[in-house]
Amino acid sequence: MDPEESLLEVEDAMQKAVDHLTHDFASVRTGKASPTLLENIDVFVHAYGSQMKLKQLAVISVPEPRLLNVSPFDPSTTQEIEKAIRESKLGLNPVAAERSIRVPIPELSEERRLEMTKLVKQLGEEAKVRIRSARKDGMDAAKKMKADNVLTEDGQKDQETEVQTLTDKYVKQIEENVAAKEAEVMKV
Repeated sequence: MDPEESLLEVEDAMQKAVDHLTHDFASVRTGKASPTLLENIDVFVHAYGSQMKLKQLAVISVPEPRLLNVSPFDPSTTQEIEKAIRESKLGLNPVAAERSIRVPIPELSEERRLEMTKLVKQLGEEAKVRIRSARKDGMDAAKKMKADNVLTEDGQKDQETEVQTLTDKYVKQIEENVAAKEAEVMKV
């Protein structure tokens, strides 16, 4: 493995950690309706005998700013979907209609907002752990390249400096994303 390839792998892993965080943030509830809020809820569907994501079972739309409408592809799954939404940690109370499920999005209380900011911070920390793991892999690769005589001692130090620079860049990005999401959650 050459030093450039190693750096590209480290950067790719760090970018994936940031992308994963962004995806996770989509399911954190703010005060407004968004289909991403429900997309990744796991639904155990007895008819199919397996666990599936809600987005595989239904179309999620936003007819009003504080309302989600879930239209199952198969009407026989309506009860299972309603149950999964109700049991999710989102604190939502779905109402099944004939061919769809209406999910009103209540205003977040101050207490619930604080809970959501804790969740945002936790997700941010998990992303930082992924970044640190990628950093460790990069540092280990630099040591291995030095041991394999691909890098000189100065080359190893330069490589480790590059890995640390990438780490600082992506940790800063995560902290900015966390701060922005906290502000969005706390906004009344």
